[in-house]
Amino acid sequence: MNNKLLVVEDDPGLQSQIRWCFENYEVFLAHDRKSAIEQVRKHKPAVVTLDLGLPPHEDNPSEGFATLEQILEIDHNIKVIVVTGQEERENSVKAIGMGAYDFYSKPFESEIIGLIVNRAFRLLELEDENQRLQNSGTTHNEPFDGVIACSTQMQSVCKAVEKVAPSDATVLLLGESGTGKELCAKGLHTLGSNKDGKFVAINCAAIPDTLLESELFGYEKGAFTGANKQTLGKIEYANGGTLFLDEMGDLPIALQAKLLRFLQERVVERVGGHEPVPVNVRVVCATHQNLREKIENGEFREDLFYRISEIPLEIPPLRDREGDIIILARFFFEKFNEDHGRKLRGFTKDALSSMESYSWPGNVRELQNRIKRAVIITDGKQISASDLELDRAASETMNFNLRDIREKVERQAILRALSHVNGKVAPAAELLGVSRPTLYDLIKKLELKV
Repeated sequence: MNNKLLVVEDDPGLQSQIRWCFENYEVFLAHDRKSAIEQVRKHKPAVVTLDLGLPPHEDNPSEGFATLEQILEIDHNIKVIVVTGQEERENSVKAIGMGAYDFYSKPFESEIIGLIVNRAFRLLELEDENQRLQNSGTTHNEPFDGVIACSTQMQSVCKAVEKVAPSDATVLLLGESGTGKELCAKGLHTLGSNKDGKFVAINCAAIPDTLLESELFGYEKGAFTGANKQTLGKIEYANGGTLFLDEMGDLPIALQAKLLRFLQERVVERVGGHEPVPVNVRVVCATHQNLREKIENGEFREDLFYRISEIPLEIPPLRDREGDIIILARFFFEKFNEDHGRKLRGFTKDALSSMESYSWPGNVRELQNRIKRAVIITDGKQISASDLELDRAASETMNFNLRDIREKVERQAILRALSHVNGKVAPAAELLGVSRPTLYDLIKKLELKV
């Protein structure tokens, strides 16, 4: 892992402070544009902190912007964190639009700059790991080929798949559309005892009811008009492998009894046939619907439900997968950027904030489609929230300032405690676990009215 950090700062005192904060990294220093570019070419740092006010024009950001542009031309993967004055938010936004990773406003605070820099290195580490997994996952023997995730929620799902796969239990994958149920089904197949057989998927909602039976069970010659030869169904075709039945909630009630018999006896009868045909196949089912509600409404057989859900696995929606949205977004961006011959520089700050605050009802599939479209249509150097067609006005800007976050939480906790005790400070302090003088100090600091 590249742990090189370049600090571009013309103030020797601040250089020393920043170097002292990052003893765990290999730190290089530069004081102007020329020395910064030399260090980038020579040492290839992973992260750069860049003061926009560089000589010979310390009072305006022109030299800083020029340095940023040159650094990203050398390597667009470098995470550049621009450093600006307290009242220079406009310059920060412009730098993000040019391709900077993040910004930090003076005065210098070691905790905050440390958080931003460490987060940049952590993101690079995750991106490198995902790239490594992609490079090593080009064969079909990878158990989770196509699953990109760093969240604990998806890691738990993958671990559960690994535990369940060697058994012959029928697994029911539950989750919203677009969460990756088929990828998990393929993982069960790859890690299971039938991995050398075929993986056969069928979407029960995509085939008309009148054709679904013959599609699943096959048919004999002459069984109906147009049946000119004996044809194997998907179940027989998957013999020795895995059958994935997607959208089980849409299976017609008349066909549910026949599927239940197959699951119980592991034999099929083709349409128009009379001889039972034994089949050895692993069955994995999936649905985004609430099958218990369908059972109550008489739309799904209860005995079939218990047969297909010997082991149920819940796939979390994208909005509940901490950290996965941006990881997936960057993965899709790199893929489509290369596929379509574009030379874009990632996402603007507002695009990242919009993606993190959007609910993603279509989950990973929707994220993939939006990014593909944005890569194709954008006229800028980076993808913006408008390119993604995400309503920025309805999105809450992500705030990484520790002081702001701490004050917001303190304000909420104090107001909640005071409301519980009718505004009385002493009992509120007891609820909060602090002394009365401490609470008075906090009320004064946060300018609360009691």
